[in-house]
Amino acid sequence: MPKIKRIDHICIAVKDLEQAKKTWAPLLGKAEPDDAYVDEPEKIKVARYYLGEVGFELMESTSPDGDVARFIERHGEGVMLLSFNVDSTRETIAELESEGYPFIGGARQFRDCEFAFVHPRATNGVLLEYIDDKHGSGEDS
Repeated sequence: MPKIKRIDHICIAVKDLEQAKKTWAPLLGKAEPDDAYVDEPEKIKVARYYLGEVGFELMESTSPDGDVARFIERHGEGVMLLSFNVDSTRETIAELESEGYPFIGGARQFRDCEFAFVHPRATNGVLLEYIDDKHGSGEDS
């Protein structure tokens, strides 16, 4: 069984990132995101706010065929993903695949870490991510 260190982040799929930031920033007690970036391979634009060690992400698709756009088309805006921080994404994949959990693709690169998704059909409809990000929180970002 994987050793989960903490919840890494929670992702909210949004149609309009700028409007969502205006809505969420006051609710989160932050004027601006702690980290804002575009991940072209994943076709997303992200505003990440740290709440203690947990990231709270607003994600907008950069393409109509992106995963976030497809999620919103099927489910509307809302919670899209729950991410758990682990020591090793690849070891976690191997452990969970041996237990029969299906992954979407394999390990993917992000900055200086890797992440992978468990297919939501195996997790009560929740897209679950495992990530081995060593930085972890807004405290050292």
